[in-house]
Amino acid sequence: MHTIEVLFFDVLGTMVDWRGSIAAETRAFLERHGRGDIDPAAFADAWVGRYDDSVEPVRRGERPFVSLDQVNRENLDTTLGQFGLAPGAFPPGELERLNEAWHRLKAWPDLAEGLPRLRSRFIVAPLSDGHTRLLVDVSRHNGLSWDAVVGADISRTYKPMPRAYLGACELLGVKPENAMLVAAHGYDLEAARNCGLKTAHIHRSNAADPAKAGLPEAGEGWDYSCKDLLDLADRLGAPGSVDKGIPGSRRD
Repeated sequence: MHTIEVLFFDVLGTMVDWRGSIAAETRAFLERHGRGDIDPAAFADAWVGRYDDSVEPVRRGERPFVSLDQVNRENLDTTLGQFGLAPGAFPPGELERLNEAWHRLKAWPDLAEGLPRLRSRFIVAPLSDGHTRLLVDVSRHNGLSWDAVVGADISRTYKPMPRAYLGACELLGVKPENAMLVAAHGYDLEAARNCGLKTAHIHRSNAADPAKAGLPEAGEGWDYSCKDLLDLADRLGAPGSVDKGIPGSRRD
């Protein structure tokens, strides 16, 4: 049995409500510009849903690495056009401000207690497609404390490429079998498991990539399957937990 030393966390969807947060900021933007007729949730999902396909050329080595800020800004222009809005009709500063909404994503409520509990027993670090500055800003915005921050700009690729997971393990000097990925996305967990990491699935009702809506989740049989971080902390025996589990053991 391998002892878990490090918990890596997916961020977009798992730790923060990306779709809800982007929809809220989009609503304010549209109302400021007299376009309350446009559904902000539909706009947000169209914008968020473009991200995965947009980073695929980076994964395949067909485009040099670019940060999520640049990808999102490009996709914002495309999304505006989809809804009949001309990007040039808005002051550039307004669009930059909206694009920075990704730096202000709101954390799920269970993080306030769950993450400190987990950090008291394990090394914790985000492992995200977001770049380091985005992750730092999101963490400061929500008062999240980490032992390290592993942005996509460190591995220079995007998940689920193996280099993202193995590079994070190398960075923190941990063997993959002594690390666990905590995520709400099956494809992410499947890729981590293929790299030798343990897996913990967190159920989030609004976490799915809109572009993959209706598609079956990849993989099954995760080492842990939990409703939130408090549940995971209980299962891993973090201080304050009710049920003392053994890190690395199967608990369904």
